[in-house]
Amino acid sequence: MQDLLQDFLVEAEDLLSGVDNKLVELERNPEDRALLNEIFRGFHTIKGGAGFLGAQELVTLCHLTENLFDKLRNGELHLSPALMDVILEATAAVREMFGYLERSVQPPSADPQLLERLRLAIAGKLERGGDASAAGDPPAGAQQAGAAEPDWETLHAVVAGAGASSAKSPSGAGGSAAPPGDEANGKSDEGKGRAAVPVAAARRPVAPLARKETVQRETAIRVDTARLDQVLNLAGEIGLTKNRLTALRSDILSGKTDPDTLHALDVAVNQLDLLVSDLQNAVMKTRMQPIGRLFQKYPRIARDLARQLGKEVELVIQGEETEIDKTMIEDLSDPLIHLIRNAVDHGIEMPDARIAVGKPPQGTVTLAAKQEGDHIVIIVADDGRGMDPEKIRAKAVEKGLITPEEANGLDERQSLNLIFLPGFSLADRISDVSGRGVGTDVVRTNITKLNGTIDVRSEVGRGTTFIINLPLTLAILPVLLVRLGEQPFAVPLSMVREILPIHLDEVREVGGRATLFVRGEVLPILPLANLLNWRLERAPAYGVLMQMAEFSFILGIDTFAGREDAVIKSLEDFRPKGVAGVTILSNGQIVLILDMKELFETGTGTRGVSKASLEAKKAPVSA
Repeated sequence: MQDLLQDFLVEAEDLLSGVDNKLVELERNPEDRALLNEIFRGFHTIKGGAGFLGAQELVTLCHLTENLFDKLRNGELHLSPALMDVILEATAAVREMFGYLERSVQPPSADPQLLERLRLAIAGKLERGGDASAAGDPPAGAQQAGAAEPDWETLHAVVAGAGASSAKSPSGAGGSAAPPGDEANGKSDEGKGRAAVPVAAARRPVAPLARKETVQRETAIRVDTARLDQVLNLAGEIGLTKNRLTALRSDILSGKTDPDTLHALDVAVNQLDLLVSDLQNAVMKTRMQPIGRLFQKYPRIARDLARQLGKEVELVIQGEETEIDKTMIEDLSDPLIHLIRNAVDHGIEMPDARIAVGKPPQGTVTLAAKQEGDHIVIIVADDGRGMDPEKIRAKAVEKGLITPEEANGLDERQSLNLIFLPGFSLADRISDVSGRGVGTDVVRTNITKLNGTIDVRSEVGRGTTFIINLPLTLAILPVLLVRLGEQPFAVPLSMVREILPIHLDEVREVGGRATLFVRGEVLPILPLANLLNWRLERAPAYGVLMQMAEFSFILGIDTFAGREDAVIKSLEDFRPKGVAGVTILSNGQIVLILDMKELFETGTGTRGVSKASLEAKKAPVSA
């Protein structure tokens, strides 16, 4: 039964996400019969699975919503904003019930007021009232009339454990971005009034907890059977090649070493090498999933937030078929939510302001993905007001994040990237949506954890574009092998801009630190030995120009051994600071993969060294 439940939840989650997207599209095309039929079938399918599992309350909710869409598709009712709010509230309640089922708990009844509003909508009576008061519920009006005085019972429920967001969240406002349970329940508290607070408070925390658990990591994955067939065929080919090698080994051990035998051995080894490479690529592809599965939840988020802010916004999605490692899809969710919310809140102007500058009243946010070589590029762009680098510099100085001297030395690109500093925000006031200065910092931190980079481009009056570059997979990491003496280390190749020799006569001292002047940039030299808290035996012969977010420096090394595609082995039980994992070279040597960000933050060598200390360790340049 547990397997059936998991299968139902996987399918139902996909169906409900699809329904959410179709609802956003339906709001723009309310007479589209094909969309109405698809949404109807989605709720019908979910209802059938829930009935088989005995989730009667979920069946009831889906049945009412299904009946509503039956009348809509038959032309008996017409879609209106009030009707759409009820439908979206119902989808949020369905998703909340999924949270209970994921914990193997039967969901309780949906909010009675929601069920009543659905019945009124089916009867065609909801639109005459226009809002929740159409249900004839006196507490709603009373609540509005007495909004100025404290709601002591609600306050008690919050303090007792219902959570700060439980009682007063506006209906339908940004519900998808918060845990799904809050969206549906927030409305029910407002509509039902004080008498209903204890009941709602008693059951609200369960579903959000369940949703958080599932968001952390899903263990199941859908794989195209064609890809599994390819893996099976390659495994069979490798088995045949292994048999051939075993036969050749027996011939050689018996003394048969003629040219034909050795040639056959060479051919078999080359074939095995090719087959193993193909098998590795095929196995990697089984982890790849269309990024559209992640993108499909964002139209609802953008729609709800735009409605809350009184803006007109369309989210355009491109490149949904682009494939990316499944583990990265899960870790990209929060960064993309931050960027989309920022685009709608900060980027897109109010309709009247857009009209005043000659723009259409509806703003556009574009979410696009594409593959470029061995990287995935994700773009989040808006056609809003854009960002002024001068204002960003002034705000950073005002908040004490940088000094006026540092601000004067920044170009336009560096100024724009100041928005990624912790605590930075251009918002003049703190709202439920933004203004606390944590969003973009979280975005950059999470992208860096995925061995990716993020860049921002903006033009005042034209809009802002965020560009995220990510590797195709986290299982294999391109690295540069560097050496300190005879000890090799690996650094992520994504952070390497170039390698250059260090000639002491070209080293300059700035602020007590040895620096190099590279194409207009003054970059400090940080010997790897110092970052590792090793004793500096000799002056570094080579420097690796490293780019970390908006900080560049020269990593001083003795020599380098080239590029490798490292298969990362994690150190779960014991991981020293500054070490991301280990890999094994072709010669069997174990090499530490350095976590440069952590090493830079914890190492004592980040202060750099003086030119005099380098000259004191001067040694001949390695060949």
